[in-house]
Amino acid sequence: MTHAPVLPRTLWFTRCPVPTATGIAADRRWLTDEFARDGIAVRSLQDAEPDADRAAHYTHALPGLFREGGNVPALWARSRGERTRLVGLTWIEERQSILVAPGSGLRGAAALRGSRIALPVHSIAIDFWRAMALRGFEGALASTGLGLADAVPVDVPADGSREQWSAELAALRRGDVDAVYVKGALAVEAARRSGAEVAVELDDLPDPAHRINNGTPRPITVHQDLLDEHPGLVDRFLAVLLRAADWAADRPDEVDRILGAETGAGAEGVAGAYLPGTHRTLHPDLSPRRLALLAEQERALRAHGFLPEAVDIDSWADPAPLRRAAALNGTPALPPPATP
Repeated sequence: MTHAPVLPRTLWFTRCPVPTATGIAADRRWLTDEFARDGIAVRSLQDAEPDADRAAHYTHALPGLFREGGNVPALWARSRGERTRLVGLTWIEERQSILVAPGSGLRGAAALRGSRIALPVHSIAIDFWRAMALRGFEGALASTGLGLADAVPVDVPADGSREQWSAELAALRRGDVDAVYVKGALAVEAARRSGAEVAVELDDLPDPAHRINNGTPRPITVHQDLLDEHPGLVDRFLAVLLRAADWAADRPDEVDRILGAETGAGAEGVAGAYLPGTHRTLHPDLSPRRLALLAEQERALRAHGFLPEAVDIDSWADPAPLRRAAALNGTPALPPPATP
């Protein structure tokens, strides 16, 4: 006689400080409400110190964890052998820019030829900050037919930096580098404080391949153990995320409020980082286009030495939970993606 697996006492979620359906659902307490009848607590990894392993945000070594965050740690964890599955992808433009010193005159991607580009160095297991800078410069240079070999990389020690991008922007002020990659709401505020000027707006590049980075596309991953033992819990969790994305699509002001809380940025930073219509782009899917863009990111990260082993994106992805989640919400067909 077989017995159903015992329900976990806790489900965990983690997300990056960016626009996510997970962040919306957490703000509305819908995740807590969904599983309360089962006696299952739903807790945020970010808010659960000291009794939670914060490193699991990167390693995903916690079987009961749902992660909606940057693709560099997610791919790294899978590459290292963690038994995760990719169950959704979003694509949210997040103000990626190349900044230069005031009055430098550098404008446009072609002007980066021969420039000293800042590559931060953090003493962490997976240096996603460095990966983002590499990929940001790589995309900008590729948009004009150039490559990283056409620029001069400069390592910028960034351990102990008090704020995001502060080490790179300090190097720019000192004249140690000519260009810095930044992204997101806090970067908008940091650039304003430093007086740096925009040389390249990556969001304006027409080819999405030139905008591939840590958050484009952004994966939702779960552990294979949870999916094997409790597929219904995974389906219900994703169904809540889909409902949160539906709710956000009609409430731009509420989404901006939640984004301010998630990012820690003010209204100016949020408005400067996220394009009008961002509130309508939170629905995850596993469309062939997004999977192909993630596969391109995997190849680039591996070429730069961030991934110890190859990740087969198609075999990593499992579209069944998202399909079942949509059916739970009474919407058998997922909406077409608003962005790549």
